[in-house]
Amino acid sequence: QVQLVESGGGLVQAGGPLRLSCAASGRTFRINAMGWFRQAPGKEREFVEAISWYGDTTYYTDSVKGRFTISRDNPKNTVYLQMNSLKPEDTAVYYCAAKSYGTSWYERDGYDYWGQGTQVTVSS
Repeated sequence: QVQLVESGGGLVQAGGPLRLSCAASGRTFRINAMGWFRQAPGKEREFVEAISWYGDTTYYTDSVKGRFTISRDNPKNTVYLQMNSLKPEDTAVYYCAAKSYGTSWYERDGYDYWGQGTQVTVSS
């Protein structure tokens, strides 16, 4: 099993930055990639950004292009999501997730392990 713990959520004004962290523990050798999803009230959980556990492959959704950056620190088994120029529509619960080899990068079903989520609220 892999355990994921997110931190760093909170309340921020529109245009401001926020950085989320996700620490992985357990059988991390199973991880092929880490991703961030978000879920706003009344909406489906959606893909935000993902990064390979080794190498430099990243994927992101168009709505965060140029504003959000995913990175990782392998010795710390931690993935970060740096969010800049935040908008009220970025308000959601953000979830960290880990996937194994051979599954989808963009789909929720492609990820095997999930964190508990952290609330991000952007005020206008």
